Amino acid sequence: MDIEQFRKAGYQAIDRICDYYYSLNEQSVISKVEPGYLREHIPLAAPEKGEDMQVIADDYQKYIIPGLTHWQHPKFFAYFPTAGSFESIIADLYASSVSNPGFNWSCSPACTELEVIVMDWAAKLLGLSPDFYNSSGVGGGCIQTTASDSVLVAVVAARSLYQRNYPDTKMEDLVIYTTTQTHSLGAKAALILGLQVKTLEVTAEDRFALRGEGLRSALQEDERGGRKPFILIATVGTTSSGAVDNIPEIREVVKDYPSLWVHIDAAWAGVALSCDEYRKELYLDEINSFANSFCTNFHKWGLVNFDCSTLWVRDRKHLTDALDITPPFLRTKHGDAGTVIDFRNWHLALGRRFRSLKMWFVFRGFGAEGFREYIRRCIRLNEIFVGLIEQSNTLSLVTQPSLALTVFRVSPMPESSNQAALSTQSLNELNRLFFGRLSSKTDIMLTQTTLNGTFCVRLAVGSAHTTEKHVHEAFALVSEEAKIALELWKQTFQGAAVVG
Repeated sequence: MDIEQFRKAGYQAIDRICDYYYSLNEQSVISKVEPGYLREHIPLAAPEKGEDMQVIADDYQKYIIPGLTHWQHPKFFAYFPTAGSFESIIADLYASSVSNPGFNWSCSPACTELEVIVMDWAAKLLGLSPDFYNSSGVGGGCIQTTASDSVLVAVVAARSLYQRNYPDTKMEDLVIYTTTQTHSLGAKAALILGLQVKTLEVTAEDRFALRGEGLRSALQEDERGGRKPFILIATVGTTSSGAVDNIPEIREVVKDYPSLWVHIDAAWAGVALSCDEYRKELYLDEINSFANSFCTNFHKWGLVNFDCSTLWVRDRKHLTDALDITPPFLRTKHGDAGTVIDFRNWHLALGRRFRSLKMWFVFRGFGAEGFREYIRRCIRLNEIFVGLIEQSNTLSLVTQPSLALTVFRVSPMPESSNQAALSTQSLNELNRLFFGRLSSKTDIMLTQTTLNGTFCVRLAVGSAHTTEKHVHEAFALVSEEAKIALELWKQTFQGAAVVG
């Protein structure tokens, strides 16, 4: 393909992307294809000769788009959103056009220098302490791929720091701390690194948040057993329930355990710190006062296309001490002089994408004010859904809503005063039936979770295309399926539930 052929194909691609977004509301949220469908349409080996770009582009329309789940759809309420702003799409196109591995400053100075700047922009937008700014010369921020990578980097840095301070420590004694609501990234980091992970129980009474007393008790127990807790992964906005660990209480405990690294995983909820009114409930002041590292994903609720996980550390030297590998062919005069940042030493990979361009375009295109309004609008839409749930005789909240996330279930009120309440087991059976019906729909997508033995359903608002109309339609569908599931359950189990 020459330049003019690329120009023509590029125009067509943009037109088709625009048509895709124009038609998004009419598309099914969930793909209707069956496993293995693509093998029926695509040869099982690459062609020997190059094909015409028009044919390739048409095959994308015919075979790939039908197999997509549309995460930007206004009725996508599953998991958490993946951002899809046009500003970020354009930036991604530009970044791809000058593809460079970005492993040091000399690769492309703009690639490094823009990231240094926009990570400070982001830190200021979220209200993070200047200790985390790149301009501080001590702390700083770097773009990772996902929160799982951010946690893995934090664990590697924390392990390295602990072993430098306590060189006689055995690997098998090191312990990562998580809770029963921490994302699986904690367990995966332990699996990759061959470390122990200790999972602390949290309760519904505490809104599934880790409390100081539980943490202190676990630390004392491990000390007595000769184990070495070296990092706690605390969460601001858990995946299942949106829970926020009690950071003020954790801070008080950690004062007595200065060797414990505290990583804040705010992968989803962290971008809400851009709004002043949510900073207190998300414990920004406490995070700023003592956390060693902080992560949030702008590719979730932050308008930047996947992937873009932002990680800040209070002391960058802990990263570079753990991860700096500089063979002769990577050495440069600027790197040797320490006048530039070589971000390859801040994460596991050598090469890296030009992700900062996406953040730069989004921040400039929306402005801080527009970014905050998007966050607030999503929360307002969720509040509408919560209000509808609270008025329902069939549906109820399982835990207090968290920002743009609601966790609920079918929980019918007794039809008479002498009717026994449903047991937990019966309610779980009913709600599995309910979710089974919901998940068979293609015009909406929600996800399930289990909170301390309670099966429930999650609705997360985040698509830039979702409106109040879509929220009301979602509630109407959920309500109707709840009633049908309840009737089917009654017919199957004949109301034989007992008090749990």
